[in-house]
Amino acid sequence: MTTEKKKLRVGVLFGGRSGEHEVSLASAASVIRALDPEKYEAVPIGISKEGRWLAGTGANKMLPEVLKSGQRVVLPADPGATGLIPVGGGESSAAALQVDVIFPVLHGTFGEDGTVQGLLDLAGIPYVGAGVLGSSIGMDKDVQKRLFQLAGLPIVPYVVVPRADWEKNPKSAERAILARLKFPVFVKPATLGSSVGMTKVHSKKELAGAMDVAAEFALKILVERGVNAREIELSVLGNSDPKASVPGEIVPHREFYDYTAKYLEDGTRLEIPARLTKAQLRKFQDFAVRGFKAVECTGMARMDFFLERKTGKIFINEINTIPGFTSISMYPKLWEASGVSYRELIDRLIQLAFDLHREKSRTKYSIELPAGSAGALGG
Repeated sequence: MTTEKKKLRVGVLFGGRSGEHEVSLASAASVIRALDPEKYEAVPIGISKEGRWLAGTGANKMLPEVLKSGQRVVLPADPGATGLIPVGGGESSAAALQVDVIFPVLHGTFGEDGTVQGLLDLAGIPYVGAGVLGSSIGMDKDVQKRLFQLAGLPIVPYVVVPRADWEKNPKSAERAILARLKFPVFVKPATLGSSVGMTKVHSKKELAGAMDVAAEFALKILVERGVNAREIELSVLGNSDPKASVPGEIVPHREFYDYTAKYLEDGTRLEIPARLTKAQLRKFQDFAVRGFKAVECTGMARMDFFLERKTGKIFINEINTIPGFTSISMYPKLWEASGVSYRELIDRLIQLAFDLHREKSRTKYSIELPAGSAGALGG
């Protein structure tokens, strides 16, 4: 008599309260399609733009339908709970809402920034990708650049302007920017991805409008020197001993790789592997791993670089802790070119999630006092 092996229930968490909500749906659909049905059962969990959690059960597993009419659920911040809890009754059984691991495919605020990761830690559920610290640093371009500098990694010169300072005294902020940087510059929200709110500024007269746009999306505005450079990206995979993929190059058809070029228009090309010398390849891979470690990342990340055309200098641009995950996204395509298929990549990421969860569980969070010693702590 054979016993059928129990499938792992993978909660694929998508959507979210960010400007990158729609991008997340495409990534999540690809992950669900690629999960090996012999090993896994997918449990789609959508977060609406209003922040409601909705689970797909039974036949209701198409992602737009999950967000429209899925079972309302909450994830309790209680490691004693056994999964998602239905809100207001409903037809879903408790068993249908249990998960063994969460695969977050959330981009941007309230998903990629450590907030959801903190909830999953409180709930005691293994999850794919960076933890609270790595996620929050990865979302803050200002803080990550400071850490890259401390790790000896080259970055493009930049200025950070708090939104409050810009709104209170824009002239003073402009003077600080002009004293440090020459045009062109890029103005962007310091805590958002997918190039949302980013503007290339060619002269002083364009600066105020770009600052106002970026200020709509974040508490800090990042202004950095524009560089005439090739855009090189690498994928990193691992926990304590991460590895970097072969590099790839983004060749945008627009002036720069903005939101429209990324998601709304065809024409941008991905060159994999990028045309680089062996010395450049080694340096990019070294910088990618060092950058990954510098921001305390785990699981996965895409590392973005500039290769300045005139000087050949390499600058680390940013880390993306939950990169795009469609079958044509750079992160999985770089691993495919490095010999790791999309399906195998998902297997590895899920295993890394369990490995890290197991390591976390070894950590002591309290001390056991000898009998009768509690009173001494009162002073």
